[in-house]
Amino acid sequence: MSEDAGRARGAVPRRDDDYSAQAAAERRRFAQEHTGAALAHVGHFSVDPAELAGNIENFTGVAQVPIGLAGPLLIDGEHAQGEFYIPLATTEGTLVASYNRGMRLLGECGGVRTTVVEQAMQRAPVFSFGDARQARAFGVWVDENYAGIKAAAEETTWSGRLIGIEKYSVGAMKYLRFNFTTADAAGQNMVGKATLAACEWIRALYPGGIDYVLSGNIDTDKKHSQLNVINTRGRRVIAEAVIPNATMQRIMGVDTATLFRSRQLSNVGTLISGACNNGSHSANGITAMFIATGQDVANVAESHAAIVYTQLRDNGDYYWSITLPSLILATYGGGTGLPTQKECLELLGCYGSGKADKLAEIVAATVLAGETSLGSAILAGDWVSSHDALGRNRP
Repeated sequence: MSEDAGRARGAVPRRDDDYSAQAAAERRRFAQEHTGAALAHVGHFSVDPAELAGNIENFTGVAQVPIGLAGPLLIDGEHAQGEFYIPLATTEGTLVASYNRGMRLLGECGGVRTTVVEQAMQRAPVFSFGDARQARAFGVWVDENYAGIKAAAEETTWSGRLIGIEKYSVGAMKYLRFNFTTADAAGQNMVGKATLAACEWIRALYPGGIDYVLSGNIDTDKKHSQLNVINTRGRRVIAEAVIPNATMQRIMGVDTATLFRSRQLSNVGTLISGACNNGSHSANGITAMFIATGQDVANVAESHAAIVYTQLRDNGDYYWSITLPSLILATYGGGTGLPTQKECLELLGCYGSGKADKLAEIVAATVLAGETSLGSAILAGDWVSSHDALGRNRP
């Protein structure tokens, strides 16, 4: 089909120099002709369209999301140490103020202790057989030939490393869940390419040949799963702090005993609802940081899963921790190198190689700050009033 014929049917225009200001302007004119929307603000941007190949197709303009700065956030991590100012991209009034208040509380208590426990990224092909015994025999063969499978997978990547293969049997099928470390990349595409190479190596060598589909859907891309809570996807990172009762009362207006009772009630609510998070709102902080730092924002679907664990100690101190079992992020590749996103990563000291664990610790510490603030505001009566004061932008 010719380009003119495609245009006649309403196709979005394309050009030979498709990543250019001229191409973007042509698409905005096209949109106005077909919808009446001028896209004047969408057309104002500082990014060079030539730098966007691999990040976007049919580039037309930008969505400008306000960025607020919260902090300082004091972190005692293995990778993130010291005070950080956190860029939060959001249109939700009160969010930055709430996180800022939680950061003040945690700073006055000595900061947040953060720990990255492990890392893994998965691709999970499924292999089909004539019956369950054939599928079982294949699982044995995979164990016996793991070294060759690993070598075939790792030939496709300089940073990905295969660290194990889980096996699940269902009927005449065998699901394999390949687990990789991916250094500073989020790694979904990396592990997909590596797993494809491994599967083709298996197809070539397995006696009698084999039939497979590259994803049997237990790698759970962009979907929450209990499998990830147990086994980790992305990074498993923990943030924890100890908050004295006097400090909690002075800053948040609630005592630790009342806060602990509320935690018991909310845990029951989580059980009733079947939620994947017994905390308050980890998705808020994660999403705002993901937008600011150029992450694949759809990964919030997995990354927001969380386990809050608290203790009310005999002296009234409140131990508060949150575990993020499937935090998926990057400091290299994807959108992290785009101009504004790179600036926000540089603000955190997290741009480039060797920085992903640091960023993970900062995100987890930010999430804990948000938990302390919202959990306290609900009890102190500040939740609704703060949204009325700061969160109502109406024409």
